[in-house]
Amino acid sequence: MKRTILMFAAAGAMLLTGCQDNASDKVKAENVEASAERDAQATVYPEISFEETEFDFGNIAKGTNVEHVFKFTNTGKAPLVITNASSSCGCTVPTYPKNETIQPGETGEMLVKFNGSGNGQVTKTVTVSANTEAGKEQLKIKAFVEAAETETAS
Repeated sequence: MKRTILMFAAAGAMLLTGCQDNASDKVKAENVEASAERDAQATVYPEISFEETEFDFGNIAKGTNVEHVFKFTNTGKAPLVITNASSSCGCTVPTYPKNETIQPGETGEMLVKFNGSGNGQVTKTVTVSANTEAGKEQLKIKAFVEAAETETAS
């Protein structure tokens, strides 16, 4: 019995003295600096800057295939990666440098094709997903689709 009480007393003394160490004395300065640098890098993003975000094809005949190249630059401080580009309908198809790394200051191109469907004034949107702070950018194309000759004659 005395032995059990003595063991509990010794364990309690060890716990009490172990908690008296100052945790901040154990922190290494180089680890703090490395953590601060890592955290600062986490807030650095690429930025995608398009020369233009909207293009008007003007008047086109129905069914006419048209295309436009949207040029962009990574104006941020981190590598840019475009992960997806999708259009608001199947009549508009974007082609882009998928999952390629575009370094700060480098340029790239996104080709957008439109098949001339619809009637009258049409506006289509391409949503660009990238590793920017916003995560998404939008491009627009416009056209006035004129009816085909056979449609106007009937």
